[in-house]
Amino acid sequence: MGMEGDFLQLLKERGYRFGTAGTGGGGGGTGPSAEIACGTTILAMKYRNGVLVAGDRRATAGNTVMYDRTDKVLELDRHSVMAIAGVPATAYEMARILEHSFKYYRRTQLQELSFEGKLRAVSKLLKENVAAALAGTGAVAPIFAGYDIEQGTAKIFFYDILGAEFEGVEYAVSGSGSPTIRGILHYLNTWGAQPLSAQSEEEATTQALRLLTCAAEFDSATGGVNREANLYPVVKLITEAGVQTVPESRLKPLFDGKVARHV
Repeated sequence: MGMEGDFLQLLKERGYRFGTAGTGGGGGGTGPSAEIACGTTILAMKYRNGVLVAGDRRATAGNTVMYDRTDKVLELDRHSVMAIAGVPATAYEMARILEHSFKYYRRTQLQELSFEGKLRAVSKLLKENVAAALAGTGAVAPIFAGYDIEQGTAKIFFYDILGAEFEGVEYAVSGSGSPTIRGILHYLNTWGAQPLSAQSEEEATTQALRLLTCAAEFDSATGGVNREANLYPVVKLITEAGVQTVPESRLKPLFDGKVARHV
């Protein structure tokens, strides 16, 4: 997913200059010529039983690696997660507000907020953050994924930094490493042995590990797997039963057997 929509391009053509402040732990360049960017790779794709959401673990500030154990796939409630790309401070605050709002609604109304209501809540927060995003201090381009109980299906949505919402029919990507894997996902879904949505849980998890390894190969702001440190991407599965985190004990044999031997 590109980070610049038509509105941003229009601002540039009219002479608007984005802020020179650093983009914080989310990575990206700094300085007058810096583009609004986010250093990470997050992805969501449908599989046979629901939707898989995954993200690398690296947090950067410019060219400096700040942290290698960041959790960028945040559980908001039992049936929805938000994967974050952008400035961590803003993204984590948004996730906390959303988690609290969903919980408050559930406790006061004795039912879960509708999937549409959750989408509107994410969009509203992003629109309220436009000033900080354009100033270069708070750009966030998340992926929201969840299971729509009313319709009985898993869904994926991605957003630009202005709050515009788009549905990913089969998959969605965001972050600085996303251009690399977006093409791969299109290829796999179009000409692969089977559509992404037909994959088993193990096949989808293996694909996610391979895709994030590809992103780390070509994008310095995306962290790869560190087997010595037992450090693997965060992978979550969302089905009708709820959100499930894939443990490292399952990721390790998949990576060793179906990813590392090909690298």
